[in-house]
Amino acid sequence: MRNSESMGVGKFKSLFKMLAVSVLVLSAAGCANQPVGSKSRPFTMYFVPSVDSEQITLTANSVSKFLSEYISKKLHNAPTGFYVKTAVPTSYIAVIEAFGTRKADFAAVTTFSYILGRDIKKYDMPAVLAVIRGDGEKTYKAQIVAHKDAKIKSVKDLEGKSFAFVDPASTSGYVLPLKMIRDNGVKLGETVFAQKHDNVITMVYQRQVDAGATYYSTPGIEEKNGKKVEVIRDARARVKTQFPDVEDKVKIVGFTDEIPNEPWVMRADLLKDPVKNEELRNLVIEGLLEFAKTEDGKKMLQILATGTGLFKVSDKDYDGIRQVILDTAMDLENLLRKKS
Repeated sequence: MRNSESMGVGKFKSLFKMLAVSVLVLSAAGCANQPVGSKSRPFTMYFVPSVDSEQITLTANSVSKFLSEYISKKLHNAPTGFYVKTAVPTSYIAVIEAFGTRKADFAAVTTFSYILGRDIKKYDMPAVLAVIRGDGEKTYKAQIVAHKDAKIKSVKDLEGKSFAFVDPASTSGYVLPLKMIRDNGVKLGETVFAQKHDNVITMVYQRQVDAGATYYSTPGIEEKNGKKVEVIRDARARVKTQFPDVEDKVKIVGFTDEIPNEPWVMRADLLKDPVKNEELRNLVIEGLLEFAKTEDGKKMLQILATGTGLFKVSDKDYDGIRQVILDTAMDLENLLRKKS
């Protein structure tokens, strides 16, 4: 009797497990079939922490709340109905692969990682927005800096000189300046990767290298002691507290061509219905542009990308830098994985 009961219980347990697995599979399939923006499949936005991840998470939550309410009112005439979720992964590779598996719908990325995902991996992640910096700056460029005593007045004078780049995956700290140096037929002496823009400035300041490459930003105007004064906002500003005379010791000797600021990307194929899909994409862009005007939006942009606003872009805007990066014939994915 006990044996037959045990056999019965065993069969029941096996059947229960099979049913449980079936429910999970069906549930997962159900979620996968739900439209983007539904409660079980929220519109998912990725932000990679360039500063403290806790800060990014808090500011990312503010954009998800705003966008959720904004689109809900537009689509459902109610404060809820369209759901948004934010994620803060540890690397750009994680973001790119999330687009490959269609888990990511929107992300703020670097130009380098955008081109890897869009052009190398062929993922659905076209550029839709970019950050405005400073007083309406929609583009950025790299600068070549040198120590004032290095007798370097132009890019041509870099021949045989020691040089510090930032990182192989940095557009302004490597890709753009390298192109300019090559275009000028210059062969550098010893080169190093300093990993950070401020490290490059420090190495030049301390005469560890003759010159280096970093990002450039136009000077700003601030009021000090009742007077308006010009203040630097390029990479030298990052070490000014440590080296107050950095402007005198480290000079700019050249600039690269300008390119659009780093893109924010969104999947082109969010919904099956093409009309609804286009409507949703436009609402996301519209909502983010409105969010950027709010106090929370301004705070988030400053934390996330030292930005002051947003503007619309498209893949075509990045054709120039796209070709530059692809022409360098580098292993983009391997570089980003190492950086991560």
